[in-house]
Amino acid sequence: MASGHTTAASVRGPRFAGAGRRGALLLALLLAAAAALLPVAEPSCPRDNSVVKDINKMHQSNYGIGGFSHITVAGALAHGMKEVEVWLQTISAGQRTPIHRHSCEVFVVLKGRGTLLLGSTSLPYLGTPQEIPVFQNSTFTVPINDPHQVWNSDEHEDLQVLVIISRPPVKIFLYEDWSMPHTAAKLKFPFVWDEDCLDAPKDEL
Repeated sequence: MASGHTTAASVRGPRFAGAGRRGALLLALLLAAAAALLPVAEPSCPRDNSVVKDINKMHQSNYGIGGFSHITVAGALAHGMKEVEVWLQTISAGQRTPIHRHSCEVFVVLKGRGTLLLGSTSLPYLGTPQEIPVFQNSTFTVPINDPHQVWNSDEHEDLQVLVIISRPPVKIFLYEDWSMPHTAAKLKFPFVWDEDCLDAPKDEL
């Protein structure tokens, strides 16, 4: 009787152990399958050095700026650009970019029309900016460090611009309004679309 009981236990023990291993393996496979079906967050700083890219699949965000959309088409941090950076930006009807200044900037207006508000660093404060109309197929250049703001003064259509920036990654000084002195402008570096690419600020060059 004792030996029979021992034999039954020895048979049952491995059977339960095998079932436990099979159950754990099945659970692991189910979890892996479920994880594969979950949506994956698109990285805001994808390192993509492919020769041809589809703009429709590139990361796009307003970065907390109302009525605004930004795509870094070719960037210093995400794509290894050294001398220039290329952006695609869309400004909704009636909206404006923040007032800001930085290194030289060239715009090509792809769609819509609007107004460039352009100040100067020749005075200790901003003062009243020039108001310069811009329109589809026009191009304009903002001199280095001149404060400016792009305003979509059209009430119905988006303003879309291709922007070429020198000396990336961009270091931007922000103004609260046009009466603010230059010395009170606040440096934002890295800027919002570079924050996920460059974690720690570096010294001003």
